[in-house]
Amino acid sequence: MLDTNDLQQGVLQRFLRYVQVDTTADPTSSTVPSSKGQLVLGRMLQEELQALGLQAEQDENGYVIARLASNVQEAVPTLCFCAHLDTSPDAPGAHIKPQVHPPYKGGDLVLPGEPGWVLGTSNDPDLLRQLGHTLVTSDGTTLLGADDKAGVSEIMEAARQLVLHPEWPHGPLIFLFTVDEEIGRGVDHLDLASLGADWAYTLDGEERGDIEDETFSADSLTLTIHGVSAHPGFAKGRLVNALKIAGCILAEAANDAAAPEHTEDRQGFLHPVSISGQAERCQIQWILRDFQSSALDDLEAKIQEWAARVSSRFPGSRYEIQRVEQYRNMKDTLDRFPFLVDYAMAAMQDGGLAPKRRWIRGGTDGSRLTAMGLPCPNLFAGGHRFHSRLEWVSAEDMASAVQTILHLARRFALHPPPMNPHFQKS
Repeated sequence: MLDTNDLQQGVLQRFLRYVQVDTTADPTSSTVPSSKGQLVLGRMLQEELQALGLQAEQDENGYVIARLASNVQEAVPTLCFCAHLDTSPDAPGAHIKPQVHPPYKGGDLVLPGEPGWVLGTSNDPDLLRQLGHTLVTSDGTTLLGADDKAGVSEIMEAARQLVLHPEWPHGPLIFLFTVDEEIGRGVDHLDLASLGADWAYTLDGEERGDIEDETFSADSLTLTIHGVSAHPGFAKGRLVNALKIAGCILAEAANDAAAPEHTEDRQGFLHPVSISGQAERCQIQWILRDFQSSALDDLEAKIQEWAARVSSRFPGSRYEIQRVEQYRNMKDTLDRFPFLVDYAMAAMQDGGLAPKRRWIRGGTDGSRLTAMGLPCPNLFAGGHRFHSRLEWVSAEDMASAVQTILHLARRFALHPPPMNPHFQKS
């Protein structure tokens, strides 16, 4: 019999430890992983998993892979649970000081490190569904790291519970912790044949009870602007400033209807994420997102139009565009395996939740895994306001995610679906 209080305290204490390791991904790095902190946290997980008696290793790319043998006699599919070690570079991620707030009674939570940062129902109505829950925030000087250390903590606690309760039926399980998901490199170096999973779930979602089987399709785009450099004291008729051209292009984008601050639900967007350079040469990095892959062409066309119109006002300038595929909507593949959503919804119901099938205005490692041949819906992890200093998570929701993992493992063992035809065991 599971001790739910032990389970909740276990996942909470893990989370409070893990978030204090700085694992901010670095999009400018060429190393794998892109930051050393991911290796540090990975080694921690490896050691903790080995202490539980699991086979666990951290490979040369920073992936941590642990295996728990089946405890049922029947041959059942191998199920993988996945979360990512890195956190977003969109907000400070070093020296995180998690704040545990007593059962939430409503009203505002003032973050002590930055008193100007206040979390409350006026700016986050999701808090209305958290009355009575223990909430965790940062102190306001950093993000919290619930994306995705909530998922990491939940998988780790589920592993502990399965070791503590050998009577709980499960088939062969794999616990996978990836690197650099936040910068689109999460599974670049993962060998699925060696991994050996039939089906998978990421723990990288938000609200309690959510299961997501549809994501954006995503590309990155680099707009390089070439100007003409000249000494500013002798610049008349000579200088063509690429920085100013970039500024004019960004001004075109500022109020466009496709900007993310103007979109919601199933609307796509284009978004400039960084700018760098000098007068002679400047680059703007963009991300393109839409649920329909073909619509990404329309978003690129907008940037092409802005760049052409602006550069025509600056004789001597030129530009070039390079677009790279990041991931594609997982829905087309997952629709061929509807039992993955059905099993997840049933597992949530087994844990007393009301499941909700949703889409993600973003992507997960599951997007790439699905495209590679390992179908992988996304489950809630309980975090909210990702990539910001107002990020928060509920201890009760994390405990519910642990229970969902356990019930999914049980269902796969007692009512096994087919093996994945792409990864038949030899």
